[in-house]
Amino acid sequence: MAGSVTRLPDLGWMLHPLTRIPGVRHAVVVSEDGLRLGHDSAPGLTGEGLGLGVDEADALAAACAALAVTGQSATGLLYGGGTRVRQLMIESDSGFLLLTSAGLGASLGVATDLAADVGLVAQQTQVLVVKIGAHLSSAPREPSTPPAS
Repeated sequence: MAGSVTRLPDLGWMLHPLTRIPGVRHAVVVSEDGLRLGHDSAPGLTGEGLGLGVDEADALAAACAALAVTGQSATGLLYGGGTRVRQLMIESDSGFLLLTSAGLGASLGVATDLAADVGLVAQQTQVLVVKIGAHLSSAPREPSTPPAS
């Protein structure tokens, strides 16, 4: 079955304000099925995990989508099927990962180091989602139709 591939717009430019917050290392916009819709890294990063290349950003997008599904499953079990996950946070030895619902079918993942003010990052993530949430949404893909013979 042949179909057409639609190139998705790169939404990385929208993430610049987040990656300018002290302690924020990376930000990625993710569709619910794990596609990277855009990414950005803070300027002048040092240490491990310098700027995300496309391959690393794609892997992070897939991981964030898996986390979103897991969070949705857990809250569905605890609070009922209509409950929507707004934000997840993971703390590690190296920093934090915040995953925020960002419109229909999309999430915004932000990775920080340990020195980041996580409350400020979470608040600014919410501000960004409210400001540009319509651009961050990812409509469900339409099934491809076979070409007419």
